[in-house]
Amino acid sequence: MSKVTVVGAGNVGATAANVMAIREVADEVVMIDIKEGVSEGKAMDMMQTANLLDMNTRICGVTNNYEATANSDVVVITSGIPRKPGMTREELIGVNAGIVKQVTESVLKYSPNAVIVCVSNPMDTMTYLIHKVSGLPKNRIIGMGGALDSSRFKYYLSKALGANPNEVEGFVIGGHGDTTMIPMRRFATLRGIPCETLLDKETMDKVVADTMVGGATLTKLLGTSAWYAPGAATAEVVEAVIHDQDAIIPCSALLEGEYGEKDLCIGVPCVLGKGGIKKICEIELNEEEKELFAKSAAAVHKTNEALPC
Repeated sequence: MSKVTVVGAGNVGATAANVMAIREVADEVVMIDIKEGVSEGKAMDMMQTANLLDMNTRICGVTNNYEATANSDVVVITSGIPRKPGMTREELIGVNAGIVKQVTESVLKYSPNAVIVCVSNPMDTMTYLIHKVSGLPKNRIIGMGGALDSSRFKYYLSKALGANPNEVEGFVIGGHGDTTMIPMRRFATLRGIPCETLLDKETMDKVVADTMVGGATLTKLLGTSAWYAPGAATAEVVEAVIHDQDAIIPCSALLEGEYGEKDLCIGVPCVLGKGGIKKICEIELNEEEKELFAKSAAAVHKTNEALPC
C-alpha cells in the first residue's frame, strides 16, 4: 500500500491531491490542513468523483491530526501564505519559514522514512530549511519548482511554435524566482529539432522572458498564486518517486560541489525514483549559462541568509 500526505489543502495542495488520485499515483492520499473542515470537505468532494472517473485511490482529509499521516511514503508540503499581486516569492520567507519548520517536524514524527517534496515559497530556501531542520539524507528532500518552471517553458515554446505541447521538450534550471530561473533555450526541441532553428532570436527571447515571469503573470491575473500547473507538477514529482520511474525532472536539490556550488538548494536536472533523488545530472554549461547559474545561485544564497535559523 502506497501513501502520500499533502500538507495544506489550499488550491495547490488540493489540486495536487486530486491529480494524484485521478492518475492513481498512490493507494491512499491524505490531506491535512489547519482550518477545520477544509480538507475533509475537499476530500469528500473528490471521492464523490471516484465512480464517475473510475478512480481507485482513497482520499481522506483531516484537521491538525498528524497521526493520520503515519507511514507516508511521500509528504508534500504546500503550507504557507500564497503570493499576492506585486509580491515576490522571497517576501514570503518570514512567515513561511516558521510554518514549514513546524510541519516538517510534525510529519517526520509519524513518517520518519518519507521523502519530502517542498512546494512552499520561496521554494529553494524552504527546501534548504527542511534540510537544516530535518537532518534527512539529501536524496529524500526535493523542491518542486523546476518541474513547474519547465512546464511553463514548454507551454510558451508551444505557443510560439504553434505546436502540440506534448511534442515540445525543454527544461529550466536555477532558482525558482522571477529573476533567477534559467530556461535552457539551447536544449529546447520540437520532436528533436532545436527550437532555436525554428524561432528567431527575438521570439525565443520573449519565450524565455515570459517563462521567467510566468508565475507573476498568473498572480496578477488571478489575484493569488496559480494552482493547476503547480498541483500537476507536484503530482508528476510524486509519481516519479512512488512508481520508481527514474524520470529526469528538474527540481531543487542540495548541491555539494555539483555545478561549482555547495550548501545550496537550487534547480538542476535530477533522476527521481524510489527514495527520492537518485542522481543529480550535471550537464555541461557554456560560458553564458555558467554566468547565469552563478548569479542565480548567489541570489538564492542571499535569500537563505534571511532564514531565522
